[in-house]
Amino acid sequence: MRSDKNILAAFVLNLAFSIFELIGGFFTNSVAIMSDALHDIGDAASIGISYFLEKKSKRQPDDVYTYGYLRYSVMGSVITVLILLVGSVLVVINAAARIFDPQQIHYDGMILFAVIGVAVNLLAAFFTRQGDSLNQKAVNLHMLEDVLGWAVVLVGAIVMRFTDFRLIDPILSICVAVYIFIHAFSHLKEALELFLVKIPRDVNIEEIKHHLTQLDGVLDVHHIHIWSLDGAQNCATMHIVTDGEPLQVKRAVKTELREHGIAHATLELEGEQEECLDGNCRVRTDCEHHHHHHH
Repeated sequence: MRSDKNILAAFVLNLAFSIFELIGGFFTNSVAIMSDALHDIGDAASIGISYFLEKKSKRQPDDVYTYGYLRYSVMGSVITVLILLVGSVLVVINAAARIFDPQQIHYDGMILFAVIGVAVNLLAAFFTRQGDSLNQKAVNLHMLEDVLGWAVVLVGAIVMRFTDFRLIDPILSICVAVYIFIHAFSHLKEALELFLVKIPRDVNIEEIKHHLTQLDGVLDVHHIHIWSLDGAQNCATMHIVTDGEPLQVKRAVKTELREHGIAHATLELEGEQEECLDGNCRVRTDCEHHHHHHH
């Protein structure tokens, strides 16, 4: 699946379009179009960043990035979101000024631009729809937001065309901006949870532990760590106390974990008599006793 090709197509479309839009906003004197332009330039920039980081995230693990480059894709979505947050705040400030000083707007031009806007962004949304990384989801979300934003501008332009109620223009752009802000914020939260190595949203440790201890030969499971690299791939490490045949136990555990969406697991097997030497393990080990061995 060539996700980065799709992102590139969306980037080129968006950049060309934002420039066309700025000109349009200037000529039609519509702050809603201008604010959409700002938002789209932000999108284009962030999609550009996403493109390079997504490309990088596809690289295979090596001696430096032993986990691979997937987090670059997440970083792409963080940068994208920050651009959006700043952009939407600027839009609101801009539009607020317009509320106190409504301007004359060229409605026909505005309607024309909005129609083109809906079309171009639908196309871009179509290009980026099959992505599974958080980054691609962020990019696709932008595209859909743009379609929505333009649809709103279109409706507003048509209403203003017939009523000449100018306040609609800044009000629309504020609505679009607030909507984008809220969405972007929840995206940021999701990305930061990945960097903070929080347990993935669809994983429940208690349940996994329960399922694993039911397996033949598994007496106890502790030190379970589960995290995700990019929101799509989960990894885990754990200690398993076993009295069974190691290979079979390992196979059984990995199969069970795969059913919980964990594709990559590193297992430490311990015998019943073995003391787990880790300090925060349930079996408290006698540290002093441990130190004497070193002398």
